[in-house]
Amino acid sequence: MTAEILQQRADIERAAGGEAGQTILAHLAATAERWGGEPAFSDRDDDGPWQTITWEQTRQQALEIAAALIALGLRPGERVALMLPNRVEHVLADLGVMHAGGVPVTFYATLAADQVRFVAGDCDARIAVLDGEPELARWQPVLAELPGITKIIVRDPAVCPAGEQYLSWADFTALGRERLAADPAAVAGRTAAIGPGDPATVLYTSGTTGNPKGVVITHRSVIYEVVSGEISGFIQPRTRWVSYLPLAHIAERMFTIYLPVHYAWHVYFCHNAATGLVATLGAVRPTAFFGVPRVWEKIQAGIQALLAAEQDPARRDAVDEAMATGRKYLKSCEFGNVTPDELGEEFRLADENVLRPIRSLLGLGEAVMVASAAAPLPPDVAEFFAGLGMQILDVYGMTETTGAFTTNTPAAYRLGTVGRPVPGVEVRIAEDGEILTRGPLNTPGYLNLPERTAELIDADEWLHTGDIGSMDPDGFLSVVDRKKELIITSGGENISPAAVENLLVTHPLIGQALSYGDRRPYVVALLTLDGDVAPAWARARGIEASSLAELAEEPAVLEAVGEAVAAANERLARVQQVKRWRLLPVEWTAESEELTPTLKLKRRVVHAKYADVIDALYAG
Repeated sequence: MTAEILQQRADIERAAGGEAGQTILAHLAATAERWGGEPAFSDRDDDGPWQTITWEQTRQQALEIAAALIALGLRPGERVALMLPNRVEHVLADLGVMHAGGVPVTFYATLAADQVRFVAGDCDARIAVLDGEPELARWQPVLAELPGITKIIVRDPAVCPAGEQYLSWADFTALGRERLAADPAAVAGRTAAIGPGDPATVLYTSGTTGNPKGVVITHRSVIYEVVSGEISGFIQPRTRWVSYLPLAHIAERMFTIYLPVHYAWHVYFCHNAATGLVATLGAVRPTAFFGVPRVWEKIQAGIQALLAAEQDPARRDAVDEAMATGRKYLKSCEFGNVTPDELGEEFRLADENVLRPIRSLLGLGEAVMVASAAAPLPPDVAEFFAGLGMQILDVYGMTETTGAFTTNTPAAYRLGTVGRPVPGVEVRIAEDGEILTRGPLNTPGYLNLPERTAELIDADEWLHTGDIGSMDPDGFLSVVDRKKELIITSGGENISPAAVENLLVTHPLIGQALSYGDRRPYVVALLTLDGDVAPAWARARGIEASSLAELAEEPAVLEAVGEAVAAANERLARVQQVKRWRLLPVEWTAESEELTPTLKLKRRVVHAKYADVIDALYAG
């Protein structure tokens, strides 16, 4: 470890407030004192008016919830299960559990009942906070197998069951107000006992390779990530944010809870991203935005469909010219490059007249920071948004590293990479190409899994990511693929499936792609149509179809998809090229189990579910 790394760590820990300041609760107290009257969280049901609470109210309500939990018998270190959408009650419950000395564990809302049973049993949850009927339906079938659950709090009063085990949110919070007023010292004592090394949460991996694993995240690692973000220039204080990705995802927790607590952000909630994200972005006009690659791909497909529908050739040409300028300008801003004055002026005009209005249609006209993570952003997607004047900062990390441990920043970014290491964090490439990292962001381990923890973190404290990568001379990291997902053909060729898939999904019609070829003579692909773009594409060509299944059989659609595959093949080496493919009559989702809740592909599930289709592609 170099002296520079040690100095960077010391600087961040000092900025965090020293040992005493390295808990989320200490930072919330400081924010409530300094920015108490400022808006913290805004929520609404359907299209109703926004209801906003301040930072002072946020802390007070968190303390009341802590008092209620203590009254219900929660002991220090015990876990509380949370299954709610992105809404203010979710965050208040999370903060309340911490103030009571407990550990909040957010469950993905897409978990099946058996998965709920596994996770709740594995973390030994004592209390559950659920939103409403859909969540109750996932929990009630397995409650008999979860004797540790003593109380279930239900936010929606209309569906809260009768019985001693259940408590409505209204009654729960009323209990907290009463108990806090009667005995504030009970909560104060619990809060004072929490140290930097204590768990802030346990987050379960999304289970792409078997049962989910509980990742312990400490207060110290959270605060290090939060403070290093500002020091590196990635994060800005007083940001306006839209929370929409699952709060079981480390990135959304960072942006919705931990960063706002430290920097006094104003967070607006979107309960259902599938139906409400576009409207919420338009209403809020956030000053920063984060999307996993699949979200950016969907936004890109929607914009491309709008641009393709433009009938005026002059306007189409103007957009094309402006986007070409945007790409040149963003390229000139990359690390090590210099922007010529004339290009800067050309971009200013293109941005003012064409690009910013397009971004405003998305609700992102005021966003000064946009980011992507969870998987490498396909280069074509990054270039498309560069054309709109959007510098998408691709970052890289895992639940096991408390989120990002490498970042592109506004002052130092390079398209096609995931940036450089966070200050004070070490990153190196092992002999077999695996990315390793060491530093304050690493988890102490998996809950109840010492053997898996030993596989994750070696004796020298290097965390093994399972990803293959490379690092350029300037320290920018590129992620190639998952170590265990590389295709090794029967001819011995090593192929990155992601490299193939990223090219396939650049066509607006193709929503998802899986390439396959392990121990096979060549690569084949399973493809799905984009559920938003494909129907619009068909209507524009006079094709009538009532479903994606019908569209998947249309000759014109199949021809266009075939052309997309051919175009992708032209950019691939011969051994990588897709020799045969099948367009499936469905769209993959988390509910249908082909995707994780964070929209990553579950390859094993797809391989098993479509084994006969894959075999048929090789049999022909």
